[in-house]
Amino acid sequence: MFAIIKLIQSLFGALHSEGTPGQLAAGIVLGSFLGLTPLLNLHNAVILAALILLNVSFAGGMLGWALFVPIGFLLDPLFDWIGHRLLLAESLRGFWTSAYNTPIVPLTNFNNTVVLGSVVFAVVFAVPLFFATRLGVVRYRATIGARVRQSRFYKGLMASKAYNVYKMFRP
Repeated sequence: MFAIIKLIQSLFGALHSEGTPGQLAAGIVLGSFLGLTPLLNLHNAVILAALILLNVSFAGGMLGWALFVPIGFLLDPLFDWIGHRLLLAESLRGFWTSAYNTPIVPLTNFNNTVVLGSVVFAVVFAVPLFFATRLGVVRYRATIGARVRQSRFYKGLMASKAYNVYKMFRP
């Protein structure tokens, strides 16, 4: 129950933050990479570093991660199918052989069909997700954002103990 409240607080906190819609959308896209792909891989370390170092919404990244983890599990059969097609394509066999013999590429686990398929899916899905999220945030802030801030639900949610602790550590 606490996790759901924290996720809802994170959603509203990110939507009503001072960050631009593009920063929030970019954070959610980077978080979607973390949620859609298996966690312990080199590319996720790069994504996490980008989320920390770039001027994107870190709260949006954590929200995207939380939202896309269940979607990633549901789409695992699709990721396996995509990765299987790419790894066993006759025209790519030389590429995979030479890539796997380089020093860094084996750390990416791209020889795993689910990892490869999920990364390819996340890369293809990133651009439409960015534009859809940015448009959604702009429309939300322009239409119902002010009304939500005035609601009793929002005020009660933001006044809870967990949000106050979160605000203490927020820069």
